[in-house]
This record gives sequence, C-alpha cells and structure tokens, in this order.
Amino acid sequence: MVQKTENKTSFFSQLLKNEPDGVSYLRDGDLVEAALLSKTAKAVYFDLGRFGTGIVYSSEISNAKDILKNLKAGDKVSVKVVSIDNEDGFVELSLAGAHKQKEWQFLRELMEKGEILEVKLNGANSGGLVAEINGIKAFLPVSQLSVKNYPRVEGSDKNEIIKELKKLVGQELKVKIIDLNSRNNKLIISEREAAEEDIKKLLTNYKVGDLVDVIVSGVTNFGVFARFADNPSIEGLIHISELDWKIIDHPKEIAKVEDSLKAKIIEIKDSQVFLSLKALKADPWEKAEEKIKEGKEITGVVYKFNPIGVLINLEGDLQGLVHVSEFGGTEEMKKQLELGKSYQFIISSVKIQEKRINLKLKK
Repeated sequence: MVQKTENKTSFFSQLLKNEPDGVSYLRDGDLVEAALLSKTAKAVYFDLGRFGTGIVYSSEISNAKDILKNLKAGDKVSVKVVSIDNEDGFVELSLAGAHKQKEWQFLRELMEKGEILEVKLNGANSGGLVAEINGIKAFLPVSQLSVKNYPRVEGSDKNEIIKELKKLVGQELKVKIIDLNSRNNKLIISEREAAEEDIKKLLTNYKVGDLVDVIVSGVTNFGVFARFADNPSIEGLIHISELDWKIIDHPKEIAKVEDSLKAKIIEIKDSQVFLSLKALKADPWEKAEEKIKEGKEITGVVYKFNPIGVLINLEGDLQGLVHVSEFGGTEEMKKQLELGKSYQFIISSVKIQEKRINLKLKK
C-alpha cells in the first residue's frame, strides 16, 4: 500500500529546483498515462513516473467502477489531473473524467475530418431531436434535419412539430458533428450536412434549364416540395412565386401531395435545387397589350381581398386590382363584392412593364 507523504511540497519543490521546466506541461485538466499501484475501498493509487503518485478518491471510484474492475497492478490507463498537489501531497486524479475527455477529443477529431456517423434517435422536443454518441448526449436541431425528414407543418405550430419529430424517435440517421464544446457539454449534429454530400454528387448529373418529372412530397404556405421521379433522394423547392404567373393565395391551389408534375430547374446551389412551373407556361403579359385596353369593359372573378384593395382574376391568367379607395373603405368594398363571384369591371389603366392592371367596378 502506498504511504502518504509527510512533506506534501517536497516532491514538486525538488522537481522545480532541479528541472524548472519539467512540470510546465502538467496542469489541472491534463490527460496523462498512469500505472495502477494499488486499490483500497477508499482510494486507488497510480504511478505517475517523474510526477510522483496520483490518487483517485472514493467519490471518484464509484464513477469509474467499470474502468477499475478489470484493472490490475501495473496496468496503464489514461487519467485526468484534477489537482497537481492536493492537501495530502498527491496528484489528485479522475478516471471517469479522463474517459469522458478522451471521448470529447475523439468526437472533435471526427468533426474535423467531416466523418459521417450513424446515430439512433432517443428523444424529441420542440427544438429538435436527441441522440447519444459514445455516451455523450447529442442534439439535432430541427433546422439541421434533411429535406426528407424536415417537419412541414402549416403555420409552424409547435405541438404539430413535436408530433412529427416524435415519429423519428427510434430511427437511425446518418449525421455529421458540426459543433461541440466539452465545457458546456454541447454536441450538435446535422443530418442535413451528411445528406448534402450525396445530393451534391447526384446533382452533378443535372443543370439549370433541364426539365424534370417530379412528384409532390409536401405543400407549405411558401411553396411546394417535389422529389425527382428518377432520383427520389433529390428534393427540390418550387417557391410560391414560381408556381404561376398570377398571384395565388396558397400553393395548395396549384398542387397537392402525390401529384406528378413537370418542372424546370432554375437554380442549383450546393445541395439545393430550385424548380419552376411558371417557367413552362407562356407569359400572359406578352400578349396582354392586345387584349387589355384602357376604358374597355371586362369580366372578372373576385379572388382575394387585401389592405389595398381586391384582386380580380381575369381571362388569360391575368389579374387586376380594384383599389380600396374606389369603395371608400374596406367594409364597403366587402359589401359590394363577394369572393368567387363574377362582376363587370372597367379597365382604368394598364402598365404592362409593371405587370399591373387597375380596374373599377362598373356601376
């Protein structure tokens, strides 16, 4: 059994005197290799070579019981320095802390190399999903989910988002580590970045201007998600502004999930691809000047009320606006016009370059 030293500063004092630079790298928090000397119920002693004897106290022993149970005298193990010169004259050590610190170092190396890992999801909250890598809790934010698993919830309702995320619990995902901080126990992972590597390679087979067959995989208030029919792992976005030439209130007016469409690739950016349906339709404004003349009477259907007036759908995929001032106010406007109903209007002005037609309700 190792005996306690009577002069707790003698070893370090002597070492500093003989080799002033010898302890410059032994600091609190360092990882060093130590050989087991002996074990007792209250303490475990280690040989630290030139740095003397290290000790693991009982409070730490329980945390490291799995590491200690198969350790024999002379066996070497990594330990973490808690204090280089404690009140008993030993170098105080932690086994569990060393093990955890080595895991953090290993995870940092994986992050720096950009390695792709496979993790099993074991929890979900409104912010994302939880997993575990080598005993360390990892967090996968919603924003770092792949397009495939991103919860497309109308209105971003938190309760609905959690419901969608919980469907993923128990599944295994390929991820990359994108941020970590061992001091704060922060480990952030990304499915999106892991998936992007494969998508980038697949997208080299396509170029802007290509026409592709797609299947609608999701409809949100800002656009439509669609998977390539010949490469379902590629999913593109058709923004609401690229669905039609006329203004629409919601993408569901144009497409629904499982619809088969033909779209045009208008942009490829890294692993993202943007599509357009509008690009495959004739621009109705090119011939608008032939049909739309100031002072002409025209039939239109009330499409949408907004703060500045009311949008009117006209023939040939054109739209006109009746300004709210024509009615004297919003309430009066809604009394005179009914959504979805057809009325006669007078074209008060046409601005082709600005794609604007101003109307007045025929009295």
